[in-house]
Amino acid sequence: MHVTSTGASAQHLRDLARLRRVRDRIDREYAQPLDVEALARDAHMSAGHLSREFRQAYGESPYAYLMTRRIERAMALLRRGDLSVTDVCFAVGCSSLGTFSTRFTELVGVPPSVYRRDAASATSGMPACVAKQVTRPIRNREARSASRK
Repeated sequence: MHVTSTGASAQHLRDLARLRRVRDRIDREYAQPLDVEALARDAHMSAGHLSREFRQAYGESPYAYLMTRRIERAMALLRRGDLSVTDVCFAVGCSSLGTFSTRFTELVGVPPSVYRRDAASATSGMPACVAKQVTRPIRNREARSASRK
């Protein structure tokens, strides 16, 4: 019995390390064309297994995590005010303006064009690190936790 639980524990630790590498890759390469199949292949897992394990470890699917990273970066670019919404969409790795706008609105609460128009004045005078923290999108699991308090 001891050998089985030790083996399972070691496998769990290896899976967690793989998941952390996947999450770190998404954080680094969010603007690149990434898909769950490629991430899973590079982590030596099936796409289904990666999705299940990633969701269990981080509370959302790899795709949702990737889109959140992209939206966070888009928010920073839109606050600058020198790029169009379309330019920002492609700069953060989205290939569909419609999907980008829909996900942005879900996470931020306003469409990217409204955010671009209003964000510069809302964060003027704030250091960039503070503006990033106070404008960070709320993920679904965080919104549920906040509403329970």
